[in-house]
Amino acid sequence: MNEFLSRLQARRRFVTRTLRNASLALLGLGGAAVAVKRRRLLREGKCLNSGMCRACGVFEDCGLPRALSTREVVARIRHDG
Repeated sequence: MNEFLSRLQARRRFVTRTLRNASLALLGLGGAAVAVKRRRLLREGKCLNSGMCRACGVFEDCGLPRALSTREVVARIRHDG
C-alpha cells in the first residue's frame, strides 16, 4: 500500500510539473508572438497605440506623420509657454 501511494505521488508530481512547464512555454510563446507582431507593425509604419501618441512607449522615436505633428505641437507649446 505504501509503495502504491508513493507511485501515485510521483505520478501526480510528474503531471503537475509537466502542466506547469507547458503553461510556462505557452506564456513564453505568447510573449514572443506579441513582440514579433509589435516589431512587424513598427516596420510597416503602423501605429501601435491607436493614435494616442503622447501615451505611446515609442513616441520619441516614431516617424509616423501623426507622431511628428504631435512632437512639433508639443515643442511649440513648450517653447511658447
